[in-house]
Amino acid sequence: MSAPRCRLTFFNPWAARPEEISAYLAGLPGESLDAHLPRSADLRLRAMARLDRDWYGECARCFAAAEHRELAFLPALTVGPAGLAEFIAAAQRRPASEEWWLVFMAHHPQKIGAPLVPLCTFLRKHGVRIAYYAFDEASREMPCFADLAPHLDVLIHDESPLGPAAAALRPGCLALHRSWVANVVPFAAPFNPEPEEKIIFLGSELGLTPHRRRQIDHLRSVFKDRFVVWHDHSVSVAERAGLGRYAVGFCPEGRKFSTPAMARSHTDRPFWSGCLGLVPVSEDSTAGGRLDELADAGLLMRYPHGDLAALTAACEQALAATAEQRRRIYDHYNRRETVGVVLAEQLARHVAGRVERAAA
Repeated sequence: MSAPRCRLTFFNPWAARPEEISAYLAGLPGESLDAHLPRSADLRLRAMARLDRDWYGECARCFAAAEHRELAFLPALTVGPAGLAEFIAAAQRRPASEEWWLVFMAHHPQKIGAPLVPLCTFLRKHGVRIAYYAFDEASREMPCFADLAPHLDVLIHDESPLGPAAAALRPGCLALHRSWVANVVPFAAPFNPEPEEKIIFLGSELGLTPHRRRQIDHLRSVFKDRFVVWHDHSVSVAERAGLGRYAVGFCPEGRKFSTPAMARSHTDRPFWSGCLGLVPVSEDSTAGGRLDELADAGLLMRYPHGDLAALTAACEQALAATAEQRRRIYDHYNRRETVGVVLAEQLARHVAGRVERAAA
């Protein structure tokens, strides 16, 4: 039996009409942000907007590169709010031989507003399935979750247990508790067998809080010029791959986030650090979570909250990692901890489940 032919369409608020993701990405470097920003937008807001647009551009790139041994992925598309009418028209002409999936991320379903329910109802009527990679506590924090839930075939979420609104999930929806991963195409960044023996601190929008400043000052005093600080919200997509020059990625995320699941997830920085070949060092979180499993497997270095001696030991251990140990980390994160891989696995599970039920 041939593998089912699947076409992903990624709903991306930064996009416009439906187009192949390869074409969308080719146009990003020269695209103006003006249509998405108020006239009063200052340089900081523009920089943040560009980072956000490029971050979701990389998510789109991951979906375009998705693969699975049990599925045949057709060229993936992206579409923004202004292009939904065109996508709806295309859905009515969907070839019976193709399985179409509309993919939401983050809190993007809210960008559609009141038409969300009619849109999902119409698409499902025409055989389009819907997946949602939420990352955050969507079932508790996103007001329209209860409206979206009855239409979902796949939900990947970062909260356990799900909130009360999850009771609206349709029967047969696959729900996976899987927190942040990397929006990196697997193995896109080559493994560096001989990186500089340096630690890079990867900043975030949280800024230099007193707790974080204390850790940074301590690491500077211990490691001197072997410690590099990146203060900005995030590295740009163009600069991200170059981080493989460093041996260790210091990612003190968590605890500062306002929702319990985010306080356990530590965002995506440890994950794409691993994908780039760095050894991730991350502070523990209130309740641990999946990062503890990675630490127990030697795929992440952990230290207790605020324990500077333990932080030093974790960084020294990470710097001392052999090329073989770092290669194991690099292979694991690229094979298991990227957004395209996780989504493709869930879609394959959904397809296999339907085939099994049909044969029963």
